[in-house]
Amino acid sequence: MKPIVQVSLDLIDMDEALAMAHTALRAGVDWLEAGTPFILAEGLHGVKALRKEFPNTPVVADLKTMDGGYLEAEMMAKAGATHVVVMARSHPETIKCVVQAAKDYGITVMGDNLGCEDMVKGAQLLEDLGCQMIIHHIGYDERRGIAASGKKAPNPLDQLKQVVDAVSVPVQAVGGLSLEQAIACPSYGAPLVVIGAPLAIDADSFSKGAGDVEEVLRKICEKVHAYGDIPITPRIN
Repeated sequence: MKPIVQVSLDLIDMDEALAMAHTALRAGVDWLEAGTPFILAEGLHGVKALRKEFPNTPVVADLKTMDGGYLEAEMMAKAGATHVVVMARSHPETIKCVVQAAKDYGITVMGDNLGCEDMVKGAQLLEDLGCQMIIHHIGYDERRGIAASGKKAPNPLDQLKQVVDAVSVPVQAVGGLSLEQAIACPSYGAPLVVIGAPLAIDADSFSKGAGDVEEVLRKICEKVHAYGDIPITPRIN
């Protein structure tokens, strides 16, 4: 598949989020993500606002669903989301419910392996239960806590190739990536590139970053899109 650039709107103000979304799309970004902070702050109203403002753009609702799978996916689909996120650490029945809701409402399920003891097996489980895309995710608190203990914090790239080889659906890597590392994800076979906004120039900072955000995003899009088609191959068991 052709590589996709997704911007995560990790903002808690509606106007700021919409402004950032306009900036991102001008720069060539393909998908918008209603990030978890944005959903917590604005809920369904935020997703509806993104759909109204950008009627033809895919919108990922990063719900991180753990329970009530059908209802949460249904609500976000009706609000205009095209993609929803369910966690591998939820009960398998919850994942099945999200997948069923996605079938009923014509949206896509992204399964997130955050917190799995075996990240590769977590990704495989998500695919086996019907998730159409995998998010290989190292959490913010996990990275910070391990680093604070004096150990090297894990990075999604550490196991990205193993995850890509273990599944036959598109993969996205998330969590502490520098911009350069995010841009390199397609070279690992992961075509879904996500960039946090405000741009996390410092991977441990939620601050706004520096410089011309639109120009930074434009360069990212040019580099990612230049990879061309990324083959999605059958999984290696």
